[in-house]
Amino acid sequence: MRIEIVNGHIIDPQNGFDQQGSLYIAEGKIIGMMHAPEGFAADTSINAQGRIVCPGFVDLSARLREPGQSHKATMKSETKAAASAGFTSLCIPPDTSPVIDSPAIVELIEDKAEKCDYPHIYPIAALTQKLAGTELSSMHALKKAGCIAVSHGHHALQDLLILRRAMEYAASYDLLLIYCPQEAALSNKGCAHEGAMASRYGLPGIPAAAETIALVQCMELIEQTGCRVHFQGLSCARSVDLIAKAKIAGLPVSAGVAMHQLHLTDQDMRPYDSHYHVIPPLRSQQDKDALLVGIQNNIIDSICSDHQPHDVDAKLGAFPETEPGISALETVLPLMLRLVEQKNLSLTQGIEKLSTEPARILGLNAGGLAVNNVADVCIFNTNESWQINAKTWQSRGQNTPFWQDTMYGKVTHTLQSGKIIYLAER
Repeated sequence: MRIEIVNGHIIDPQNGFDQQGSLYIAEGKIIGMMHAPEGFAADTSINAQGRIVCPGFVDLSARLREPGQSHKATMKSETKAAASAGFTSLCIPPDTSPVIDSPAIVELIEDKAEKCDYPHIYPIAALTQKLAGTELSSMHALKKAGCIAVSHGHHALQDLLILRRAMEYAASYDLLLIYCPQEAALSNKGCAHEGAMASRYGLPGIPAAAETIALVQCMELIEQTGCRVHFQGLSCARSVDLIAKAKIAGLPVSAGVAMHQLHLTDQDMRPYDSHYHVIPPLRSQQDKDALLVGIQNNIIDSICSDHQPHDVDAKLGAFPETEPGISALETVLPLMLRLVEQKNLSLTQGIEKLSTEPARILGLNAGGLAVNNVADVCIFNTNESWQINAKTWQSRGQNTPFWQDTMYGKVTHTLQSGKIIYLAER
């Protein structure tokens, strides 16, 4: 299909482009910008007057609950939610059921993605078999099968020798390690930030040191192994300082944060409302402020959704006994725009952290709108308001602390490889 997007405000951080104009798409690629190529005749014309046209968003952590947990959500339901939120590429962490530790599981995921007609799904391989932390996975075979990186998900690695061997293995095949720093003994099955709120309500606390100690240990091994590491899901001020020093020292590191960590703190928690139960936990105002400064100064490179849809039962019961995680894909854009409104980010920076930077970290041909790029495009209205409720929500998981809130910012079109995969109802 030949598509023209006209009269839009095009923002492409990858190529430093920010002005009113048009895009021309054919055979899944961008074939022209500003001026139509000679002889171009569009099959479909999209008038983007008053809207932003930008690269499709790339999510470094989105659990789609398949294979293995289709009672929570399905790949079909969550890719529909992703498309409605402007996401054109999704990375699946390895803690599916079964774990992504064999080429057969990768093939199963790719088959499901094809059936959902959402091809840009990238499995992340398990660092160790069954994520048990004892025996390394066959990383090279998993890379050949289609895995874009390796990770241990939110499972803490207790054996540093295993981590060292895994990093050596990953480095030898130039595989990116996506690492969520967490020291198991200090985390001690906690569920909230170790502070006044946790003490007041008797919740098991997780100190910031559980994150920073694991981060420092991994950095020492980066120096030894040369492994490329993306530190995912940072939550505290000290981590931002450590990443800044690592970058100054020239270590091959990048860092990311989940969108909810830039908006919520432990003081926002309703202590018996499990929708605020996330790992790493919501931390202090000081930590949130430091994360925002890290984003502004490019110490933190990317923002992800950390999408974790749950069924109702998973969030019932006492706070510590519930499953952590937020259904988050559909709130990413309005929460990014909220940061822009608060003057914590420029709109270009926000788009960059959601598209250009994640694509760069993964080495994807995405995150930009230059001629010959794959036509992954998001078109959104910055001012359109909507309420989060059962009628407007696409994900099967309704576990979000923002339920019933009014949001500003709505995607009107999402294009993946030049195909319209989402069109807002009029």
